[in-house]
Amino acid sequence: MTDQSIRVTLQDIAEQAAVSLATVSKVLNGRADVSAATRGRVEDLLSQHGYRRRGTPTSSSLVELVFHELEAAWSMEIIKGVEDVARAAGLSVVLTESGSRHAPAADWIDGVLQRRPVGVVLVFSAIPDQYREVLKARSIPFVIIDPAGDPTPDVPSVGSANWSGGLMATRHLLELGHRRIAAITGPDDMMCSHARIDGYRSAMTAAGLPIDPDWIRFGDFHTSGGRLHGQDLLDRDDRPTAIFAGSDLQALGVLEAMRQLGLRAPDDVSIVGYDDIPLATWVSPRLTTIHQPLRRMAEEATRLVIRMREGRSTEVTRLDLATDLVVRESTAPPRA
Repeated sequence: MTDQSIRVTLQDIAEQAAVSLATVSKVLNGRADVSAATRGRVEDLLSQHGYRRRGTPTSSSLVELVFHELEAAWSMEIIKGVEDVARAAGLSVVLTESGSRHAPAADWIDGVLQRRPVGVVLVFSAIPDQYREVLKARSIPFVIIDPAGDPTPDVPSVGSANWSGGLMATRHLLELGHRRIAAITGPDDMMCSHARIDGYRSAMTAAGLPIDPDWIRFGDFHTSGGRLHGQDLLDRDDRPTAIFAGSDLQALGVLEAMRQLGLRAPDDVSIVGYDDIPLATWVSPRLTTIHQPLRRMAEEATRLVIRMREGRSTEVTRLDLATDLVVRESTAPPRA
């Protein structure tokens, strides 16, 4: 096919789509400044005409890992998992910080098109449709590492069993004899926060125990949230004898609040965290927690994105890994 015939074909497509030739060019080049409706109309016409894009060049040796924030104690497990698999495949990792916990910022997509990685691993709850279309148009596969949200079924993602984790944490405290159990989960707008609380509710309900709405708190997954809610829960006459914190960092915040109030774990209050970050074994007392397999989640996501890049078909679009209870010294039976 000559250059002239390609121009005519693209002009025909532009006329049928009622857009400019420049807009068709933007779609072909994966530009982000095209609406989803227009992009879909042009893509459909390109497919109908049997137009084949020239191969999209990539760095051939780069996997991009994208966070909304780099929190060392938590993110390092993700980074190590991605690096281990990438290195074994002869690839390097570039680390990008962008956006909010829900999605990367708008300027990120232009940067990733310039870097042309083999694939992208994102640590977000979701990825906007327009970004997905751009990455698809440039043949850049992506997978979401999703400990914190619930992407749509057609988005490749790796997560963990949040409901089971909340259930296990609360059952452990119940089996120790606790009945006044509070819970501090993550932000109210994140699916995993509600899933962990649903597990807590299920365990409490199965035990025939009432659930005080004021004993369920939505925090921020950071020490500040644990400290703030911990102080409020523990500085009351009917304080709980145990607290399930939806992250290890929040559990550390609760421990700090306990020290400020002259309380000790587990003598006065038992505490269970979530994630099993390395720091959980360095504090005193060592933290009982729910092990979320962060490093394995990162490994599986990286393997998946590499398989997608190599054109190996995969039927798995969502993989949820099991969580486990790790019992240490921060929990014990309540004092009589």
